[in-house]
Amino acid sequence: MAKRESGRLMLESEIPAFVDAVIEAGCDICAIGHDSYVLGDLEEMDAAADELARIDEVFGDRDFLLLEIVAYLRSLGRYLEPGPSPGHWSDNKKAH
Repeated sequence: MAKRESGRLMLESEIPAFVDAVIEAGCDICAIGHDSYVLGDLEEMDAAADELARIDEVFGDRDFLLLEIVAYLRSLGRYLEPGPSPGHWSDNKKAH
């Protein structure tokens, strides 16, 4: 994905809308551990490339909000713990 050029910085208050937009684009966004996240698998991201580019333009740079986005995703149960066979984030709901 190309680097954002808009110069806009995403606000922390926009994290829920950003996550919703990524999900609506067809990507299964989830946190990985406590310090990273993925928008989805490669096939999802490829299929949603145009919409993800639009989302980047709307929300702007979010790199500095990495830990806040991860914390939000974890609060939703959308996370995986790194390991040999992480499974799927939706398995977290079964454990709660």
